[in-house]
Amino acid sequence: MIYIPKHFAEQDPARLHALIRAENFGTLISNGAEGIEVSHLPFLLDAGRNVLRAHMARGNPQWKSLASGAEVVAVFHGPHHYISPAWYANHPSVPTWNYAVVHVTGRPRLIEDRGQLEAMARDLVENHEALSPAPWRMDLPSDYQDKMISGIVGFEIDIARMDGKFKLSQNRPAADRPLVADALEKIGSDDARGVAALMRQNLARG
Repeated sequence: MIYIPKHFAEQDPARLHALIRAENFGTLISNGAEGIEVSHLPFLLDAGRNVLRAHMARGNPQWKSLASGAEVVAVFHGPHHYISPAWYANHPSVPTWNYAVVHVTGRPRLIEDRGQLEAMARDLVENHEALSPAPWRMDLPSDYQDKMISGIVGFEIDIARMDGKFKLSQNRPAADRPLVADALEKIGSDDARGVAALMRQNLARG
């Protein structure tokens, strides 16, 4: 379980789904015969079916622990950034870190059907090629594609629970929050802008 103080808890499925889709390179954690196993993988969220879809190299022994169907956790990290006390109107204060993260808990099942595995690989490619002006198509020689598909193991995770922790200065006095967002926007890095955008969303929600 992830520690989430009440004021940092995010329960809006749309917001959790949006973070997973934007930051879909997740961390898969399972407990197998050799102990805790961890892999870093690109995931696809199928919100309609309430599942995560992914694959890993057949040489990765973690897939064997997935075959048991024992509960796993997939972690998706959103933007994060250091927060300086210099940005606050209220003092004394100490530094902290603002961030957004989603933990997805569920039971995995392996994809045994070859056609389903190929379809999942194609969906993943099309998802990431969508923004390219000249997207690469998965149109490979059949023998080469068969070899590549044979080298991976696909799986789906039936989502039982999503825990969102969006730590965005909700514990600070109301006057401090827009000041933090302003300071992050001035920094201008992707993570700083990302945290600021999430903070602006919170401010708009009231």
